[in-house]
Amino acid sequence: MRPRIAKPTRTRDPIGSRNPIRPVRNRTLTGTVIAAAAVLGLGAALVAPLPQPARAEPAAAAATDYCRGQCADVLPPGANGNATLVEILGNRAFGTHPEHSTDQLGPYSNLAGGYPTLTDDKLAGFFNDSSFGVPTDQVASVTKPRDDVTITRDKKTGVPHIQGTTREGTEFGAGYAAAQDRLWLMDLFRHVGRGELTPFAGGAAANQGLEQDFFRQAPYAEQDYQGQIDFILSHGGERGRQALADAQAYVDGINAYAKKAKDGRYFPGEYVLTGHIDAITNAGEIQPFELTDLIALASVVGALFGNGGGGEVESALSLLAAQQKYGLAEGTKVWESFRERNDPEAVLTVREGSFPYADKPAVPKGVAMPDPGSITPEQLVHDRRGGAATKARTAVKTPGSLEKLRGIYDHGVLPRDLFSRKKGMSNALVVSGKYTAGGHPVAVFGPQTGYFAPQLLMLQELQGPGISARGAAFAGVGMYVQLGRGQDYAWSATTSAQDITDTYAVELCSPDGGTPGKDATYYRFHGDCVAMDKLERRNAWKPTVADSTAAGSYRMQVYRTRYGLVTHRATVGGKPVAYTSLRATYRHEADSIIGFQMLNDPGYVRDAKSFQGAVQHINYTFNWFYADSRQTAYYNSGLNPARAADVDATLPVRGEAAYEWRDFDPTANTAAYTPPAEHPQSIDQDYYISWNNKLAKDYSAAGFGNGSVHRGNLLDDRVRALVDKGGVTRAALTRAMAEAALTDLRGEDVLPELLKVVRSAPIDDPKLATAVGQLEVWRSAGAQRRETSPGSHTYGHPDAVRIMDAWWPLLVEAEFKPGLGDGLYDALRANLGVDEAPSAGHGPTGSHAGSSFQYGWWSYVDKDLRSVLGEDVKGSLAKRYCGGGELAVCREALLTSLRKAVVKTAAEVYPGDDSCAAGDQWCADAIVHRPVGGLTHDKISWQNRPTYQQVVEFPAHR
Repeated sequence: MRPRIAKPTRTRDPIGSRNPIRPVRNRTLTGTVIAAAAVLGLGAALVAPLPQPARAEPAAAAATDYCRGQCADVLPPGANGNATLVEILGNRAFGTHPEHSTDQLGPYSNLAGGYPTLTDDKLAGFFNDSSFGVPTDQVASVTKPRDDVTITRDKKTGVPHIQGTTREGTEFGAGYAAAQDRLWLMDLFRHVGRGELTPFAGGAAANQGLEQDFFRQAPYAEQDYQGQIDFILSHGGERGRQALADAQAYVDGINAYAKKAKDGRYFPGEYVLTGHIDAITNAGEIQPFELTDLIALASVVGALFGNGGGGEVESALSLLAAQQKYGLAEGTKVWESFRERNDPEAVLTVREGSFPYADKPAVPKGVAMPDPGSITPEQLVHDRRGGAATKARTAVKTPGSLEKLRGIYDHGVLPRDLFSRKKGMSNALVVSGKYTAGGHPVAVFGPQTGYFAPQLLMLQELQGPGISARGAAFAGVGMYVQLGRGQDYAWSATTSAQDITDTYAVELCSPDGGTPGKDATYYRFHGDCVAMDKLERRNAWKPTVADSTAAGSYRMQVYRTRYGLVTHRATVGGKPVAYTSLRATYRHEADSIIGFQMLNDPGYVRDAKSFQGAVQHINYTFNWFYADSRQTAYYNSGLNPARAADVDATLPVRGEAAYEWRDFDPTANTAAYTPPAEHPQSIDQDYYISWNNKLAKDYSAAGFGNGSVHRGNLLDDRVRALVDKGGVTRAALTRAMAEAALTDLRGEDVLPELLKVVRSAPIDDPKLATAVGQLEVWRSAGAQRRETSPGSHTYGHPDAVRIMDAWWPLLVEAEFKPGLGDGLYDALRANLGVDEAPSAGHGPTGSHAGSSFQYGWWSYVDKDLRSVLGEDVKGSLAKRYCGGGELAVCREALLTSLRKAVVKTAAEVYPGDDSCAAGDQWCADAIVHRPVGGLTHDKISWQNRPTYQQVVEFPAHR
């Protein structure tokens, strides 16, 4: 066993420095930063404190670690997400970075080039050792924010290892360390959660759009935040009370560091750039955090990664389009074939058993289809003034030293569509010990949360009474490790997004008995005409150094009914209705704290079954995976409402008592939920894979596109081959993940059918013949988007990749639009985008987001072409579309679209953006860490893999 935190040096953090003791190599950086401060005319008071002398003191004993050096993790770009104003200036002027803000980016990036020769003993070159504690010779610093807790940081990564002698102290230390690493980010997201981003970060159009999207999904009044706290107190038992005590200690720790940083003038520099603190006088404040802020932060996490379902209005529109084209019965059949609720060819995570949920009833009841042309979206924004109504900018007076930082948030501090894009991220590969070389389960898993700087997640180790874990937590709600490892087990999650959100059509009414219009604010509930609640935010902003958007303001307004939030107005059967969205987790985002508490409790989780018991208390829609030295396990969590009999969950239903969720209580938005036994689950399956694919047989997919081709196939094919061979190692499973991460799904799983069709007769056109040949060679080589050598910034087979990128949207249109017609084709595209290549502007950070090939028409193309070729297709589309089902006509349509694609230049296919020149194929795909703070980072080569990732194999157990 390696030594654990024995007699490190420490300091009492007399002036609150983030890392009071630093390696000598960082003193060079510190000197550079001080020089930068002098050159730029800023005082040394805004520089992070210099190393302080320390005295030796023994630390508390660490927990026993049963992984014995076989657990690893990585989270780019680095543990440190805070930077003073001078450090930000140094980054922008000289390319320097504060210590540990970028040191995990290189190892993470290098796996793309290094995976083919990866062995277990080489994993340390790409991942961090995630053992408990810090060896004595690796201690960089020990901070003691109060007597009952120490925060030890290691030399290599600077990850905080929090060790408390009391539970309260442990949680206080967790909050203190979180503020050391992510104070600006936490502050930013609590304002997002409260619908107040623009007053805090500026009125950039992207900031306006983001706060509008979020407020539309999760609008709350202040009493609603407190209501969640009260609900946990009254329904969570002793664990709920302990969780809130933990959360309060965590908040206290955040505030303690924030005060020290403010008083000591080493707070994050973004507070100066956004006008909250004066760089010269230090006037201004960092508003103290409150417990209700954590509820707001939890609502952000839930909206981003733990939601599922919805979109019933859009589904109704495409169903109407299908029925208008083909007639009621045939149109419904066609639409259902594209819907792919339970496609028999879909790759599954749980391959045994049946878990019926949200399937189509034989005779649906209560369906509330809109009258054609009657739908109008609910207006959210009102009373735009100044910069909210124009694109005007105002340059504020600023010292010349800050000119390099002027306008860094002019395009927003976060992506405009962070909350409006479809989410489906993260992957997991878990193999039973029966098939591994060591005889113990092996897991490679993690969440794909996009790429931000600093990262939304942060690494930490927590050791204290009733808490023993290391891993990642969302900044600001890190009372517990949310994804990581315990003493003798590890766990992770992927987004499952099963349907927990329904749309109701509530009948509008007039309180005086008159005829209501579509804009009425009264509705029928159980026969009474009741008023809607109006939730509002009035936001105003002024220009700052960071965001020059002219001063402006507007008002956001959402109406809330007992059936949820109003999203659209329409008529149904000629009567005016409001369509409302009712999410099971609305007003309950914080309830999951109890499940996370259990995961961190070594006294609770001792095996696969107790792990499943813990995650049953998490109401977010996640797939959970587990591995210890003996067992593997899977469980699907989520607050799945028990619906009324014969209700079709994929379409709007009438807002009447007969169609409500069972035992529905609108007062607290509670209902009866499907019991744990009905959730997909398994213990010791030969292997598990998940890449947001279909969960299990008969467990209906919430959205479109879970069919015969899914990016989950990229994992399933590789892991199945490893299991068939046996002797799986950590390195072998990591290689499988890494290879899938560089593979073009279209090239591996759809291109073979395309080639069969176009090769069904000789190709006379020399240019087309050359293009087809290039595609064939690329497919034979693995259909990868991979550099010829690390750092070359040039793909192998670049012409084939370019042709595939140009051809796909053209071939989909050529294949389907003639048969579907413009209206239905466009309506189905609104349900499911055609393409999601790496260079497209999608994912949690827009373009350059890494995550790719989740949503697209891959399955539709595959099934249709196989039908045209006369092959066996289970769950085929209702009609043959390519060439009207005739092979020769289909072939000509595809070749015509290929001819258009071949002549497209690289500059046309990859038009360029703020990060890349037009025509730069590698750069168009490359991952860019979106600056949420003031620091920027180098681009890295594309990889379609988790942002935070663990590689684990426990050889022992308690």
